[in-house]
Amino acid sequence: MKLRLAALALLATSTVALADGHSIVDIAVGSADHTTLVAAVQAAGLVDTLNGAGPFTVFAPTNDAFAKLPAGTVEGLLAPEAKDQLTKILTCHVVGAQAMAADVAKMIADGSGTATIETLGGCKLEASLDGDMVKIKDEAGGMATVIAADLAGKNGVVHVVDAVLLPAS
Repeated sequence: MKLRLAALALLATSTVALADGHSIVDIAVGSADHTTLVAAVQAAGLVDTLNGAGPFTVFAPTNDAFAKLPAGTVEGLLAPEAKDQLTKILTCHVVGAQAMAADVAKMIADGSGTATIETLGGCKLEASLDGDMVKIKDEAGGMATVIAADLAGKNGVVHVVDAVLLPAS
């Protein structure tokens, strides 16, 4: 377990991006890999919230993560009539506290291998380690891997994930 936590700490150290003066929204806007997420945050009307004081931890799915959803899903979620559903999905990626990679690793260690993370959307995510990688299980049973950690902004931190986290049906 210590070896895995050391590897996680190394991952966190190697991916830290200090974004003085930049919010977590600014971090996403500045990433070519998060254009779908940015469009979704805008469509849900969450820009002002996520530019707020925070602190927040955001598990930010990449464009490729959104592309894994069934055909037409993203387009449907971006439609005005799906705003409530989109908001629920997006807020299941946001925690109302700042949790750096080392904090998540400690939570997992303290939980004997798993940690329950409650989101602003009311979702309960389960974090665990698979080797040196943090895995996040959503309420629908889907799994995401944290592929970049500790992208720090003035109001929180972004951890990039390779899958969209979904609430229970």
